[in-house]
Amino acid sequence: MTEEMEGHGADASTPPELIREPSPDRNEKNWAVAAHLASVAGWVGIPWGHILAPFVVWLIKKEESKFVRGQAIESLNFQISMTIYAFIAGIVAVTIIGLIVAIPAIIAIAIGDIIFTFIGALRVSEGVAYRYPFTIRLFS
Repeated sequence: MTEEMEGHGADASTPPELIREPSPDRNEKNWAVAAHLASVAGWVGIPWGHILAPFVVWLIKKEESKFVRGQAIESLNFQISMTIYAFIAGIVAVTIIGLIVAIPAIIAIAIGDIIFTFIGALRVSEGVAYRYPFTIRLFS
């Protein structure tokens, strides 16, 4: 592999899979971690904080860092997805039979939200872009 291909300055003939983005610096990693962990704001009682907090990180850093922008959007999409899933489970819970399904589903959604959020924060702290599972990609 040539030196040109290893950096982000590859020429037009370089296949896309060989072009590597520059590694995020410590500041970008910190902001990306913040984009993921900011969703904890919703868990501590701030209404819609789990959605608003990653959105604020995106607003602040969207023009400065592609890495942070992507991770803030990823966190935002995941939190919106979890809210939609919980809302659907809540609607299902209205019926007696639905309670049998909805209560475990809501518990699983909450536990998954916590676990995947911390996995995302850990991965981006290492400089690796994280993609949440079970996410509806509303924004890109």
